[in-house]
Amino acid sequence: MQIDGNPVLVTGGGSGLGAATARHFAGLGASVAILDYNLEGARALADEIGGMAIQADVSDQAAVGAAFDAATAHFGSAPRIAVNCAGIGMAARIVGREGKLSFDVFEKTLRVNLFGTYNVMSHAAKRMAELTPLEDSERGVIINTASVAFEDGQLGQAAYAASKGAIASMCLPAARELARSGIRVMAIAPGLFHTPMMEGLPEEVAAEITANIPFPARLGQAREFALLAEQIATNRFLNGTTIRLDGAVRLPPR
Repeated sequence: MQIDGNPVLVTGGGSGLGAATARHFAGLGASVAILDYNLEGARALADEIGGMAIQADVSDQAAVGAAFDAATAHFGSAPRIAVNCAGIGMAARIVGREGKLSFDVFEKTLRVNLFGTYNVMSHAAKRMAELTPLEDSERGVIINTASVAFEDGQLGQAAYAASKGAIASMCLPAARELARSGIRVMAIAPGLFHTPMMEGLPEEVAAEITANIPFPARLGQAREFALLAEQIATNRFLNGTTIRLDGAVRLPPR
């Protein structure tokens, strides 16, 4: 899929990995719609890159449908590329202190991370399937964000690992189903990246985490995620799989 001249929608695009992806794709000539729950952050980046900002909860079907309608009207075409970066990283033990259960954390995490991803993917696929096919009969590309936690989730990450594991697991069946419409589906499983989520950690904790990364011995840079998203978008033979982007890290139990 050629990026230059094509409309792209990025969820969670107001910060972190999503912002880096939106900025990178705009630099490659794409028209970018930034969908984020935080409209202020989305607008700031949209102003910077000449894109459009849309406020929406990714788990809200009507809101996401309206967002795609708005992007389509604004760009004159439905997005050819959709990158799902919206997500939350809540941590809680299954049974915490004094027997406190964490079903509320589990439910909210899956609603945003998993249901939100599925919701955006569904709306993207519906609209992409109506587009004119390009080279190799390709109509669109959907890139979802899993996490290395889907394979080596740590203590307190049952909800997060479950949500990201489901994103990785649905990649192949989604790609198989949407192949008839010329739509590819891929997932990226980032490891430990320098994002707002990591910036909130104490310095000594961040240093301990970084020490577990074999090479390069540092946190991943958001631009490196964006570079992989670019390669997925442009390489038509990448389809139906989840790529770990992690510097060979394997997370310890805690």
